[in-house]
Amino acid sequence: MEEDIELKSVNDEKEEDLLWEEFKKTKSSKLRDKFIRQYMPLVKYVAGKIAVGMPNSVEFDDLVGFGQFGLLDAINKYDPDKGVKFKTYAVTRIRGAIFDELRQIDWVPRSVRQKSREIEDAIVSLEARLGRTATDAEIAQSLKMSEDEYHRTVMKVSGTSILSLNEVWYSGDDSDSMSIGDSIESPSSMNPDVIAEREEIRKVIIQAINELPEKEKMVIVLYYHEDLTFKEIGEVLDVSESRISQLHTKANLRLRAKLTNVRKGIM
Repeated sequence: MEEDIELKSVNDEKEEDLLWEEFKKTKSSKLRDKFIRQYMPLVKYVAGKIAVGMPNSVEFDDLVGFGQFGLLDAINKYDPDKGVKFKTYAVTRIRGAIFDELRQIDWVPRSVRQKSREIEDAIVSLEARLGRTATDAEIAQSLKMSEDEYHRTVMKVSGTSILSLNEVWYSGDDSDSMSIGDSIESPSSMNPDVIAEREEIRKVIIQAINELPEKEKMVIVLYYHEDLTFKEIGEVLDVSESRISQLHTKANLRLRAKLTNVRKGIM
């Protein structure tokens, strides 16, 4: 029975590969509709992950709607010859489409965005001066806060952290960005210089992640690379979902600060 199931899975994959090859050649609307129906649950899954920590003003159904544009874009642009599974490619496109829409509607209150910037600036300054990762106590002292007050402030800005971590690196200007997860597609139209530059950026991002405190690094890896929800990560680490949200936000602020210093040539 197990062998039958495994063979069926392999056959299903081969059948889908053939369908993608056919779609690449024909751009059949019938096949496009089939892929949309097949992968709509993926849109809801990505939207559900992004919805965690978002304010009540951001509706889940709106996120799903934004993500549908990303799915359609992924279907139209997917190239099976690149050796990347469609699901992997589509997640990046769906997530990107949702964040693009969120940036356009600018749902983050100005006061919250300002507080996030203040914390990030403090980390940039501290780590440039210390030459190492700043502790929570040092960041709080720099902001003239108690450590408890700093943690409460981090929780207030946690709703912005998923968005900002997905636009964490800028190459040249704000219109050309690379995020931690933005390393799947490597279009053939890219010239070798651009490909080499993006590879260097990936190396810098990986190094920045490795320099995070262990728990924050674990949250980043489990969330962005293992696709776990905050609740699932909390179960893995045996802490509350709100604690995971706090760790995620702190990791985000540290990463942006580290990459800001790299861009300035400080570290």
